[in-house]
Amino acid sequence: MAGYLTTHVLDTARGCPAEGIRIALFRIKDGAREKIAETVTNDDGRTDAPILPAGDFATGTYELVFFCGDYLRATGQAGDNPLFLDEVPLRFGMSDPEAHYHVPLLLSPYGYSTYRGS
Repeated sequence: MAGYLTTHVLDTARGCPAEGIRIALFRIKDGAREKIAETVTNDDGRTDAPILPAGDFATGTYELVFFCGDYLRATGQAGDNPLFLDEVPLRFGMSDPEAHYHVPLLLSPYGYSTYRGS
């Protein structure tokens, strides 16, 4: 089995999936950042397909950028401008060519966390 990458976003302040968040995936190589995918979360806070499917998977350093500002504004959680959290970048490495990497974002208006899930 070849490796692949999935993600999802949970709104921990409201206790629900975060729908409609745009996510971009970048590959980091030799200090350069190359965008390789972009998607939007569905009503379950997930992407409809892996953001990096098995056919495109390669080990290395990656960055997910979650564009949370519009979501926080739409749900009345944004607060004053400038937003405390607008774009949330997560940089991580994937070293196992056969693994499923799952990198979720747990979001609130003034904080976030992540982990390697399954």
